[in-house]
Amino acid sequence: VQIVLSRNQKTSSFVDWKDLKLVYKRYASLYFCCAIEDQDNELLTLEVVHRYVELLDRYFGNVCELDIIFNFEKAYFILDEFIIGGEVQETSKRSAVKAIEDSDMLQE
Repeated sequence: VQIVLSRNQKTSSFVDWKDLKLVYKRYASLYFCCAIEDQDNELLTLEVVHRYVELLDRYFGNVCELDIIFNFEKAYFILDEFIIGGEVQETSKRSAVKAIEDSDMLQE
């Protein structure tokens, strides 16, 4: 975490760390960070992070730290709806949001 936080904003979003690469993106005060293997695509990982943030924004409005802290189970559910086993399951934002809304309806 210190490696990512100590970096200048104008530097690359990729950091070699041990035998992995850290891929991170900052959105306002939130940092999203993924550790990937050498053969994984860094740009695809950034796109996955961006898509996840878009889904969070769509669900919470403009997502902030407090949304994730107080609704972490919903943030994990959204991630699980989007990614399973480290692989992107659903590329359509519309389908993912519909599944999340359907789940909310069932919980009510």
